[in-house]
Amino acid sequence: MLIKIVGLHAPHAPRLRALLGPEHEVQSLDSFPPTGEIHADVVISNSVSADEAARLRCRLVHVPGAGSEQIACRSLSAGTTVCNVHGHEVPIAEFTLHAILEHYLKLWQYPARLDAAAWAASYSKRAPHDEAHGKSVAIVGFGHIGQEITRRARAFDMHVIAVTRSGRQGPAELAHEYVQAAALDEVLPRAQVLVICCPLDDSTRGLIAERRLALLPPGALLVNVARAEVVDEQALYEALSQQRLGRAVLDVWYQYPNKGQAPVPPSRWPLHELTNVRCTPHISAITPALLERRYSFMARNITRLQQAQALENVIYLAP
Repeated sequence: MLIKIVGLHAPHAPRLRALLGPEHEVQSLDSFPPTGEIHADVVISNSVSADEAARLRCRLVHVPGAGSEQIACRSLSAGTTVCNVHGHEVPIAEFTLHAILEHYLKLWQYPARLDAAAWAASYSKRAPHDEAHGKSVAIVGFGHIGQEITRRARAFDMHVIAVTRSGRQGPAELAHEYVQAAALDEVLPRAQVLVICCPLDDSTRGLIAERRLALLPPGALLVNVARAEVVDEQALYEALSQQRLGRAVLDVWYQYPNKGQAPVPPSRWPLHELTNVRCTPHISAITPALLERRYSFMARNITRLQQAQALENVIYLAP
C-alpha cells in the first residue's frame, strides 16, 4: 500500500514505516502538489483544502489527531473514508490540572533562585495562596479530554460541572453535574475555572464571547485546550486586559505559522503582553507516549484497510 504523510507530520514517516513493515511504501511530503490528481491508498494530514480533497484519489484520509475541521470532507471523492485518532487526553488533562494548580498556588511570585539575598525578603513577605480544593470547574465538552480532566479534578476535591450538547446525565463518579450547553449562562457565574475542550464547529465558534465572559466570577481562570475560536478573540483580550477575567492559560491560537508565508503573531490582539495570560505554543498534548499511541493506532487502521476489515474512529464517509 502507498501511504503519504503530508505537512506537519511528514517527519514521522520513519515511525509509521517501522510499524507497518517493508510491504508498505510510506512517503513524506511537505505539502500536496499544486496541481493534478493525488494518488495513494492512504493520506495522513491535519489539513486538506477543498481543492486538494477534490484531487485526492485515495481510500482513506487519516487525521493524525482528533480535530478534523481543516479537512474539506465534502469535497472528497465518493467512497473516501476519513478517520481520526485520540490518545491525547492524558497529557492534555495533566496540562490543564497544572494550569489550575499554578493559578491557585501562584508560584511565579517567588524568586527563581532562593539564595541568601532573596531568602530573608521572600520569607518575611510570604503571602497566602489559594487552593483548588472545593472550587467549581465547568468543563465545556465532555469527550475523551473532558473526562480525563474530570478524573484529575475530582482527585483535588473540585466540583465538576460537565457542559455537553445534550446535557444527558452521565456517571456520578465523574461529574457532579451534567448541564446542557443551552444552560451555560446559568453555570458560568459559579464556575471559578472554565475549561474549553469541545470541538470547533458552527455551534461552538464564538460560544464564549463578551457577555458570557462577564458572567464568570471575579478572578476566574479560563483554560483553552480545544480551538481558539471557541472563545471570541477580542472579547477575551478586553476581559483580561481590563482584569474582568482573572487569568487565562491558552494553548491554542487564532493564527498559526505557515511555511513560506510571513510570520504572524498567535493572536491579532497583544495577549502575549498581558501579565495574567500564560501562552504556550500548542504543546499540551505533545509527548513521546502520545506519538506512540497515535501512530500505533493509525498503523492498525491501515492494516484493517488492507485486510478489508472495519475501520475504527470513522468520522466521515464520502457519498
